[in-house]
Amino acid sequence: MCGIVGYVGPRPSQDILLAGLARLEYRGYDSAGVAVIDGEGSLGMRKKAGKLSALRDSLADAALADGNTGIGHTRWATHGGPTDVNAHPHLADDDRLALIHNGIIENFASLRDELAASGVAFRSETDTEVAAALLGREYRSNGGDLQLAFRSVVNRLEGAFTLLAMHQDHPGLVVGARRNSPLVIGLGEGENFLGSDVAAFVEHTRKALAIGQDQIVSITPDAVTVTDFAGTPVEAEPFDISWDAAAAEKGGWPSFMAKEVAEQPEAVANTIRGRIQGDQVIIPELDGLDELFTGINRVIITACGTASYAALVGKYAIEQWARVPVDVELAHEFRYRDPVIGDDTLVVSISQSGETMDTLMAVKYARERGARTLSICNTQGATIPRESDAVVYTHAGPEVAVASTKAFSAQITALLLLGLHMGRVRGTVQDAATDVEELTSLPDKVAKVLETEQEHVSQLASWMADTRSVLFLGRHVGYPIALEGALKLKEISYIHAEGFAAGELKHGPIALIEPGQPVFVLVPSPRHSALVHSKVVSNIQEIRARGARVIVVAEEGDAAVLPFADEVIRIPLAGAMFEPLLGVVPLQIFAMALATAKGLDVDQPRNLAKSVTVE
Repeated sequence: MCGIVGYVGPRPSQDILLAGLARLEYRGYDSAGVAVIDGEGSLGMRKKAGKLSALRDSLADAALADGNTGIGHTRWATHGGPTDVNAHPHLADDDRLALIHNGIIENFASLRDELAASGVAFRSETDTEVAAALLGREYRSNGGDLQLAFRSVVNRLEGAFTLLAMHQDHPGLVVGARRNSPLVIGLGEGENFLGSDVAAFVEHTRKALAIGQDQIVSITPDAVTVTDFAGTPVEAEPFDISWDAAAAEKGGWPSFMAKEVAEQPEAVANTIRGRIQGDQVIIPELDGLDELFTGINRVIITACGTASYAALVGKYAIEQWARVPVDVELAHEFRYRDPVIGDDTLVVSISQSGETMDTLMAVKYARERGARTLSICNTQGATIPRESDAVVYTHAGPEVAVASTKAFSAQITALLLLGLHMGRVRGTVQDAATDVEELTSLPDKVAKVLETEQEHVSQLASWMADTRSVLFLGRHVGYPIALEGALKLKEISYIHAEGFAAGELKHGPIALIEPGQPVFVLVPSPRHSALVHSKVVSNIQEIRARGARVIVVAEEGDAAVLPFADEVIRIPLAGAMFEPLLGVVPLQIFAMALATAKGLDVDQPRNLAKSVTVE
């Protein structure tokens, strides 16, 4: 979850570190800190609880002496509260060594006891300081070889971690390591970078290296060396970053979330681009990999949070088009219940960052048991795609707001593409022309929802700023969107929200309805199933009779809902499988507008971080 950045080169490192941390703050904003080796060979450090602005203010009041080697960190607290002393970096070896950390060191307690017994005094409550102290001890015992000491330390640590460290005796050198936690290398001209993702350095270079599991990297201004934990040299995988720094800026929008909601037509279009040939869906990355989809009798889609709701939409699409049973599994439950899988199972993982720890562990578990694996991901060089047999990238561009919007839409789009691709390979889709036409029209239809309903939904949210609870109902592919609408509201407005399958209403949830209770209802098109449509309209009548305030999301021209709705939000006509991409947009706008009306930070909601890299 935490954001980390490292730099060696000719420029003042402090400015580069702070700019990198500003791009990484979505990964955690409980505290921030930097350490710099100055021109005199001395190590200076500053860290502050709170958002990055608190650190900037502290440095403005009393700047560190700048130098050309540095590391920086923005924290999402795990061990120890968000205080100045628990912030990173942590120091060791008489404050001449600095270390930062993303992840959890699971055996920190036994290591801490060992170090305390040898006389080490700890200043913080963190597991990270244990790693710093251990590195300081190893550095002193081996005569000052930082890379050798680092290798010794990482082999003693258990859990998930990315570590960066530097020592004032070695200006121009930063060492890093990763296990089950992200780390990428940025390659510059006479300078090099490290970051928990490419946003840390994309302003300075778009050339990067991805390093693998249990690997160590050392950077100097002119060289990058990568080894495994045993010290054996390995080749890092090069890639070019497909977006520039401007894509991760607000660009005049009031928030990143507002910008990313508005970017959804482009994100959907970019995900579709290059994957339609004539009237067929053909995903080039899967060319020659038909064996992934033939000979299987089951698909499992595994994900967490918002991605798991995209997975539920994908279940409907893949079952309809590829005619194979699909289960959706929460990644953090999947491997702990000993699921029945083998080489006749395709496990599809979904992760925007490609580093979601629960999802990564699920993929590894699936591969160990012989299952075929495919990932849907938005981030180049990420771990989950490298651990999978194949990957479909979503091309949504950087998503900075913690609450996912355009990544969710892109994930659904990728799943629709995957369903049609699988159907073609398996011979279960003979004529895809209508569905391909629906796909290509989606960006314009999403744009129309934004154009026609933004003001209406925002005004509705402002009227409901004091609302304490909102319910969401949906049926068929509307059910996952009801769940996502509720999640968005919980994430950024901090009010009670629940999503339900509309058919479950009479089995318990209707007890929640009282006069004035707001309920969003996603109404399926009567053109696709008059029966399902009539049942949802009956649900609306049931809750309206008990005093609910009903807000309906329905397609253009659906007049049957009008007598029973207090508010109607219209979406363009679309095929059944394509409606979720349109229905979710008003719910995103509503959550964002309600949070804004309450004076809340929609980009950095409390207690949350963008990428969950610990279990």
